[in-house]
Amino acid sequence: MRPEIYRYSTMRLSKVSFRYRRRDSFVIEDADAHLAPGDVIELTGVNGAGKSTLLRLLAGLARPTTGTIADRPAVVGFAPDRFPTDQAFTVTAYLRHMSRVRGHARWEPWTERLNMGHLLATPLSDLSKGSAHKVGLVQALMAEPGLLILDEPFAGLDTDTRVTLPSIATEVAGRGGIVIASDHQGGLRGLPGLRHWTVLDGHLKESTTNPPQLETAAAGTTGLTSTVAVTVPIGDLPDFLTRMRAEGYRASEVEETG
Repeated sequence: MRPEIYRYSTMRLSKVSFRYRRRDSFVIEDADAHLAPGDVIELTGVNGAGKSTLLRLLAGLARPTTGTIADRPAVVGFAPDRFPTDQAFTVTAYLRHMSRVRGHARWEPWTERLNMGHLLATPLSDLSKGSAHKVGLVQALMAEPGLLILDEPFAGLDTDTRVTLPSIATEVAGRGGIVIASDHQGGLRGLPGLRHWTVLDGHLKESTTNPPQLETAAAGTTGLTSTVAVTVPIGDLPDFLTRMRAEGYRASEVEETG
């Protein structure tokens, strides 16, 4: 069965600027952009550049100080970088509550897909960061969002979920949704047609090539990188490349040796 294709308009940012207080400097300044149905966008930038602020503006959780954001899809899924676990719910109770808020959206298929069965009876306050992040992903995905916003979605996740997440992004885009992820680990970088946005000194820029890994552990704090050759059995190569890319490394097959 083919997934249902939804008809969305192109979402547009026009001269969007934002600051928290009247006398503060602008965190985002004069951002112009469009997000077309089917787009998957990787957002990068150094810590404190304004990435999370931009995501909140896109999601409608904050309003621009000046400028406009037009044609945002009616259903928005937002997974924050830190899921708020200080709530008196178990995982099941929380997802049932969010299901009611979302018009009785089905959350069970997503907990199965993300291998969360063992977490369902766990209080939110007892979850690890990675497990809490999964709960955030489920609540963002359950209502089939037309706009899916992920803030550092790969942080703390187990390997299986990291491998699954790019295919989920592809599925949302395949039915006409828009996906934008703030991601310094490059977990979506292998997707065809991926757009690359960077926030630099408050300004939003788009590049047509893969941006450098600004924040990965491999680069350290200096932004310097090095190339390392690793010999891997040919049968293990696909899984190895997937794991390395999920960790934020730029990994590619060079040649086959005997």
